[in-house]
Amino acid sequence: MAWIVLLLSGVVEAVWATALGKSAGFMKLVASLVFGVGLVLSMAGLSFALREVPVGTGYAVWVGVGAVLTAAYAMIFDGEPVSVAKLLLLASIVGCVMGLKLIH
Repeated sequence: MAWIVLLLSGVVEAVWATALGKSAGFMKLVASLVFGVGLVLSMAGLSFALREVPVGTGYAVWVGVGAVLTAAYAMIFDGEPVSVAKLLLLASIVGCVMGLKLIH
């Protein structure tokens, strides 16, 4: 259960990170609210997961999932440049996260 919550918290991290970018310095209400709610939910999930998952592993997985999804969203929906190198590097993060789960 802790690993599922950890992965979901990583997904929500991507939501709040994206909302933060779209909040225009907290000038846009909806994006700012999504950021705030997402931040609280993501941190609560991470905190819950860290009861069973070691801190270093849990944090690395949480950040990795959030970073990959945030970057993917930006490339798909916000016009961030895509390159083979960038995709390979993001895939390597996914591989590392999977490796952390396997050795746990």
